[in-house]
Amino acid sequence: MKAKLIKTEKQYKAALARVESLMNAAVKPGTPKGDELELLAVLVDIYENKHDPIGLPNPIEAIRFRMEQTGLRQQDLVPFIGSRGKVSEVLHGKRPLSITMIRALHEHLAIPVDVLLQPSTVIKQIHRAQSSKRHPAVLTA
Repeated sequence: MKAKLIKTEKQYKAALARVESLMNAAVKPGTPKGDELELLAVLVDIYENKHDPIGLPNPIEAIRFRMEQTGLRQQDLVPFIGSRGKVSEVLHGKRPLSITMIRALHEHLAIPVDVLLQPSTVIKQIHRAQSSKRHPAVLTA
């Protein structure tokens, strides 16, 4: 086994094929082939993270996903977000999450803080639209 970084798509595909063949052969950890499989898995992971990184999910999507996983309804979020109206506004991207909401959602629903701290896509679009509008510096009569 000659170890080297994966730098091209061709090398990546070859490494994936080798990983698959080693996995199909049910190699055992601690053996030369097991060590090769482990090393190739690390090299493939490095290549994938560099060439096709997976970003963090949108905070609203993360909240909705957790709701679906745990069978929660909008009204179940009231203790963490506030009134039913606030919950609705947050879930529709009309209200950003406050630090208090982020803490509560993280503590009680185990949603990672780094996911919740991102501005949602809808809110980003609103901010872009507002910042692109021209505001007259002086109004004249």
